[in-house]
Amino acid sequence: MTAEPTTATEIPPLVRGLTYEEMPVGQVFRTARRTVTETDLVNFVTWGGFNEPLFWDASHAADGGYTGRLVPGALTYCIAEGLVLQTNVLHGTGLAFLHMELTVQGPVYVGDTLYAAVETTGCRPSSKPGRGVVTSRITVRNQRDEDVLVYTPVRLIRGRDYGAPTR
Repeated sequence: MTAEPTTATEIPPLVRGLTYEEMPVGQVFRTARRTVTETDLVNFVTWGGFNEPLFWDASHAADGGYTGRLVPGALTYCIAEGLVLQTNVLHGTGLAFLHMELTVQGPVYVGDTLYAAVETTGCRPSSKPGRGVVTSRITVRNQRDEDVLVYTPVRLIRGRDYGAPTR
């Protein structure tokens, strides 16, 4: 009979993210989908102080040629990043978000359903052992499969032989 594990290090995690070695260039996956709600918009613009009339005033947005309650690109990015993290691809293996470029390619409205397509575009060992730098292109698409936002995060990811720094 074996002893029951009692510490966090003795109990294996149910979910483990990928190491940088498991993220080869060309790897592609997509996230689940999520519909942007009126509550999402109101909470985000209130919390973040986005007092631009485009986000609060439907008639102002219509005067600009938009056909609904416009969602800030920052909220679209946040939803997409949340969808990526919900895949658990970085669960316990992500170490740092280093850089990104972001381009808004089309409007997002309340009621749109978004998902993200993730492609690894770069992967290399970092200057410290047991870590790697992974670059990806994340394309956010709506329910009509139209690209609405693209961002290119650069992340520091644990390697297979990662050893936590000693204190």
